[in-house]
Amino acid sequence: MQLKGILPALVTPFNASGAVDHDTLADILEFQLKAGVKGFVPLGSTGEYYALTNEERRAVMKTVREVVGDRGILIAGANGSSTREVIEQVQQTRDAGYMNVLIAPPYYALPSQDELIGHYQAILAAVPDVNVILYNYPVRTNVEVGYGVLDAFKDNPRVIGIKESSGNLLRAIEIGTKYQDHYQLSCGSDDQALDFFLWGASSWICGPANCFAKQVVDFYDTFTAGDIRGAQEVMISLFPVMASMEAGKFIQKVKYGCELAGFKVGNARAPLQPLSDVEKAEFRKVFEASQA
Repeated sequence: MQLKGILPALVTPFNASGAVDHDTLADILEFQLKAGVKGFVPLGSTGEYYALTNEERRAVMKTVREVVGDRGILIAGANGSSTREVIEQVQQTRDAGYMNVLIAPPYYALPSQDELIGHYQAILAAVPDVNVILYNYPVRTNVEVGYGVLDAFKDNPRVIGIKESSGNLLRAIEIGTKYQDHYQLSCGSDDQALDFFLWGASSWICGPANCFAKQVVDFYDTFTAGDIRGAQEVMISLFPVMASMEAGKFIQKVKYGCELAGFKVGNARAPLQPLSDVEKAEFRKVFEASQA
């Protein structure tokens, strides 16, 4: 399975009563497909998977799969705080028709690297018919998917890639060079996308694509056409808004960006709180500048 192009890390829209808004989700999917994205990643951190019930997770996967059909790659987040819970999530994902899963280290447990290897081995053994994309996001899990883990699975044909979200560009360079024959590298640090692609990334699992689908697709298309300077110009126009998102309250800003783009996706679920009027004004300023 090839990880290529822009793969939005989907938001989960909520209606006025706080329930998942599947109609708006379908509209966002069609909007992004029209812009030229290559697939979707529901139930990631941008999608607030941690705040959804299992029933809601199944319903989101069903909507995405029915709307997208064979028009794009589908990868679902399947995470939890223990190996048992993650296996249950992966099985649920597989049963929903998804053969590709994005799995970060268990949060709160703080496993060692050897324990993390055992964690992934147990998942692969328990659900033998799915592909795994490793997810390195230590700011949220406090555990790195270290090079020992990468070495342990580098020859496993079912561990096909890694979404690198550490913010450490040196790791992306190392993965894109030393491990280029073993893992497909996907950008997970939005403000470093150009650097990632220069060092061998083939895809960008991108939260901001929810509200900047056209611009990030333009970036990818321009880069893959060989116009590095043109791709840099696109990123220059996007950098202020990307930097704002990465500076804090990422999910709230993505959701507000969706609102500015014409989609009523509701607020993030508690404990996250809506942006203040001042924060909205500041974000709106860089959002509108990126559209110029």
